[in-house]
Amino acid sequence: MKKIRTKVRKFFQVLEDERGIGVVEVILILVVLIGLVLIFKTQLRSLVETIFQKITSESAGI
Repeated sequence: MKKIRTKVRKFFQVLEDERGIGVVEVILILVVLIGLVLIFKTQLRSLVETIFQKITSESAGI
């Protein structure tokens, strides 16, 4: 739990840093990423399931 708090704190420090990118830019990037995930949700789910099936089948041979 402490690691998560540290990472969240660092994330907000980055957002507050005026030398880097602004909060608006970060929010826009997140909105675009969430939009892409929602648009390609079925394709992403299919891809992840295929990858995990392959990992599972090939790990049985080890």
